[in-house]
Amino acid sequence: MKKMVLLISLLLAFSLSAPADAHFQMIYSPDSVPKSKKLTLKLVFTHPFEAGHTMDIGKDQNGHIHSPIAFGEMHKGKKKDLLDKIKPITFTSLTNSGKSYEAKVKLKGMGDHIFYFVPAPYYEGSEDVYIQHCTKVIFNVAGAPTDWDAAVGDPLPVEIIPLDKPYALWTGNVFRGVVTCKGKPVPDAEVEVEYLNHDVKGNAFVTKAKVKAPHDAMITQTIKTDKNGVFTFGIPKSGWWGFAALGAGGGDLTHNGKELSQDAVIWVQAIDMK
Repeated sequence: MKKMVLLISLLLAFSLSAPADAHFQMIYSPDSVPKSKKLTLKLVFTHPFEAGHTMDIGKDQNGHIHSPIAFGEMHKGKKKDLLDKIKPITFTSLTNSGKSYEAKVKLKGMGDHIFYFVPAPYYEGSEDVYIQHCTKVIFNVAGAPTDWDAAVGDPLPVEIIPLDKPYALWTGNVFRGVVTCKGKPVPDAEVEVEYLNHDVKGNAFVTKAKVKAPHDAMITQTIKTDKNGVFTFGIPKSGWWGFAALGAGGGDLTHNGKELSQDAVIWVQAIDMK
């Protein structure tokens, strides 16, 4: 009997100490400086390092799917609503399939094109909370910098503003960003970082991983912002990296009677120097 109690206690302690899976909303296309001006963007809510469980975007606690709130593009300070461009798809991870979206867009004009996405909150049953990832990614045409470091603002309630060009990073560079809520820096924010460890082919992750984590703590890394809302991360490998500032919207938000974690997400790409 004592052995059984000890075993249950050990299992409970392990479950409480095991790291929670990190969620990341993606806006994916292979290259941040694409050769073609025509892109197909994949909007997927998933676990990028492990190509793990993919969530149904906008699913509530009753299993109903709610449409995205906002999807658009900002170029040279002008914002364009592209919500009518997104189409539902089913995206397949290594463990399941989830309801996702794609958008076919065209990059018109030289410079920076900031795409942003605000999904309906997703109910995470294991934590009994809603999660909303306000996400952006920046593509560049012809190397001309325009507004890569500009805030999108409305409709993004929370946002990560880059301090380094997110499409002009050599492997080994650092990436810095400012976490903001309604335009004001968020000090001491927890920022989760994950590497897109599996390529995307069609509407699925490929099976082969690029790297193997030596232990679970390396799958999702965690850093903090300073008193000015700034974080810094050294990029060890080429490819896409996601940064998610948890609870950037504040701790008093609710949705459908549940706690709402409103998180700011940005994706950046590093390239090997050859």
